[in-house]
Amino acid sequence: MTVFGPILMAILLIGVFWLGMKESNERFVLVIDENQGVLGELQDSDGITYDYQDLSFKDAQRLFLASSYTDILYVSPNITTVDAARLLFKKQPSATVLRTIEWRLEEKVEELKLLQRDISKSDFYKIKTSISIKPAKFTQKGEQMEIIEEASAVGFVFGLLIYMFIFMYGVQVMRGVIEEKSNRIVEVIISSVKPFELMIGKIIGVGLVSFTQFILWVFLTIILFSGLQYALFSDMFEAGNVMTQMQMTPEMMQDMAPHMDLAQESGNPDNLINKIPWGNALTMFAFYFLGGYLLYSALFAAIGAAVDSETDTQQFMLPITMPLIFAYMISIFIVQNPDGPAAFWFSIIPFTSPIVMMVRFLASGEGGVPLWEIGLSIALLIVGFIFTTWLAGKVYRTGILMYGKKVSYKELWKWLSYKG
Repeated sequence: MTVFGPILMAILLIGVFWLGMKESNERFVLVIDENQGVLGELQDSDGITYDYQDLSFKDAQRLFLASSYTDILYVSPNITTVDAARLLFKKQPSATVLRTIEWRLEEKVEELKLLQRDISKSDFYKIKTSISIKPAKFTQKGEQMEIIEEASAVGFVFGLLIYMFIFMYGVQVMRGVIEEKSNRIVEVIISSVKPFELMIGKIIGVGLVSFTQFILWVFLTIILFSGLQYALFSDMFEAGNVMTQMQMTPEMMQDMAPHMDLAQESGNPDNLINKIPWGNALTMFAFYFLGGYLLYSALFAAIGAAVDSETDTQQFMLPITMPLIFAYMISIFIVQNPDGPAAFWFSIIPFTSPIVMMVRFLASGEGGVPLWEIGLSIALLIVGFIFTTWLAGKVYRTGILMYGKKVSYKELWKWLSYKG
């Protein structure tokens, strides 16, 4: 799976990308325009054909199901005041098709409004303005630190990966303990090493394997995805084909230009890819991934030692996985308010900090989270790992050689309270 996993992931990503861009069929749109031709006819696009008929909207609806039309576009007489039209369809169009029809209609309505006000199209585009606010944090040193809003999405992805891999490899530790216990292999091993040493060895062993496997997955997936993307879709991203593929007119491209600044060449220092502090982000990701894994895997190992089969783990899994699930859910709000009290506390608490601090760090921008808060979060995560490992060791020592008994929370408390 270390080799096959990235291949499968790259194929799935390319498949999703290809299917997402592919239209299921051609769109044949019946246009009912009650503006008596003032708007002018919409220009056909790649995969979208418009047909004008002198019918009422009610008549068109009666004929629709038996006709070859895929959609009905109804343009009311007051289109210039309501700025809305209605589209009926047999099979739901993609977001790309819907946006393309909107662009075409917007273009015609815009032209009509300009004509009514005696304004030329060229003059309109000269004065048309799109304002974008670039937020920057004013630091204690008097420096302006730019906030990259898109980077919060990268932080959220990192947080999601940490959540997935902590859970996946933590469960792997638990299953390994249960397997050794149920096969009675542990009785032989325990004669040579102490239970606590066995638990730590399993946690570190699986951790090193998981980290190695994760690094290989990341690099192999990126290489394979990039290669397949270039081989299959290179013609779609050539400069000469962009306008055709996106089905945009020059006016549409001009309208979208202010929002496409981040799509500049990769060598530009203002490019989004170059603005994200990848070195610090990857370093923090590696630490919080390993720290979170070590903390939770100790608890998973304790569960594995306390039960005889995987079916008995359900009553103990919820309290352990709840902080992980909650951290993932709260990260959605952390993205919007990375300096709020919730962001601070949940990035400090060891059970939620591996996910929340990763999201908060990128959402706040480099230097946005004070160094003392990052240091406190790291220190508490280390202390949390030591504490949970100590607790798990007490459960592991007693439960690893116990068979045939249903363990309750009361029984676990006795094991934790046992001195010796």
